[in-house]
Amino acid sequence: MKVLLIEDSRLARAEMKRLLSSETDIQICGEAENADQAETLIASTEPDLLFLDINLPGRDGFELLAALDSAPPVIFCTAYSQHAVRAFEQNALDYLVKPVEPSRLSRALDKARQSLESERGIKKQVKLGLHDRVFVRDGERCWFVTLKDVRLFEVEGNYSRLYFGSERPLVPKSLNHLESRLDPQLFFRISRRHIVNLQWIAAITPSVSGGLQLTLKCGEEVEVSRRQASLFREALSL
Repeated sequence: MKVLLIEDSRLARAEMKRLLSSETDIQICGEAENADQAETLIASTEPDLLFLDINLPGRDGFELLAALDSAPPVIFCTAYSQHAVRAFEQNALDYLVKPVEPSRLSRALDKARQSLESERGIKKQVKLGLHDRVFVRDGERCWFVTLKDVRLFEVEGNYSRLYFGSERPLVPKSLNHLESRLDPQLFFRISRRHIVNLQWIAAITPSVSGGLQLTLKCGEEVEVSRRQASLFREALSL
């Protein structure tokens, strides 16, 4: 399991490396002192897990995650406990308060291993395409919907909202999970917040932020992030 340490304190990074040294399946693939360094390393090393401090110089840990189109699983590691609720709203696997106890770290790593094993199992499954039908439940309401009719998937906390017809059900699955199940040739992750059904795109225009603006056949507009725009162009070009 490749781990990236994101922590501005050199001593705190050294202590985490010492604690992780006894874990034979852990490979520390990089260290970052701030969000800018972390963003570059995440793209180049593709870690399986982030150990992330919240109080970083410049952008904080939450702002870093907001800038990523697809974030690896995260274990927050901070000196303060008051951010725990917000951390779990960001799909955090765990929240460790420094100084970290070895037994507490061990339990957090077990969660990470289980999550990674589950994710690998999902990736081995056959990808879902336009003509596959899925069962969707939101509270007491249920649908059996064909994926060609789902035009958009949107992150909402630990859940995802599906857009089909006039319906907007909320399902207890992360957008990362849904992305791993959907055929990437048909459903594209345009930003950290959205996956779009390519069949529903009616028009594409440049956006003021440097990305792209998509107009769907129903008239709704969504933005492709600047980071994903070049990949999006490649996916749709000859």
